[in-house]
Amino acid sequence: MKKIVFLFALILVGFTTQAQEIKWMSLNEALAAQKKDPKPIFMDVYTDWCGPCKMLDSNTFSDAKFAEYVTKNYYAVKFNAEGNETVTYNGKKYSNPNYDASRKGRNATHELTLFLRVPGYPTMVILDKKGNLDQSIVGYHTPVQLLSKI
Repeated sequence: MKKIVFLFALILVGFTTQAQEIKWMSLNEALAAQKKDPKPIFMDVYTDWCGPCKMLDSNTFSDAKFAEYVTKNYYAVKFNAEGNETVTYNGKKYSNPNYDASRKGRNATHELTLFLRVPGYPTMVILDKKGNLDQSIVGYHTPVQLLSKI
């Protein structure tokens, strides 16, 4: 009986210590949520072919403390800098008219990526509580490094 109780307690501890995951949303969803409950937006601007972007996903964004902080304090957005999503930002529609679904690897740059003047990938863009550009953070950062910047 003691072994069963111990095993149950071990399983319960395992469930409660699982890593917090960031609840990613689209930029359109975050901007709509921001109108109801103003919070800044943390936007990961990435591409599918970017190695450091994948490192951010596996090392930084999956870190429990980082994920908890971002989830509590920001609307978290994943934005593919070469994707074909249509976004309405500050009353203007942005798209990627040269997007080619048949291409593997690099694709055309999204208009919003150009508007935000994203210099490279990955770039984390912070929008303030009103949706205005606050800062851009370029490159790979560990959880501790990135937490010190946001």
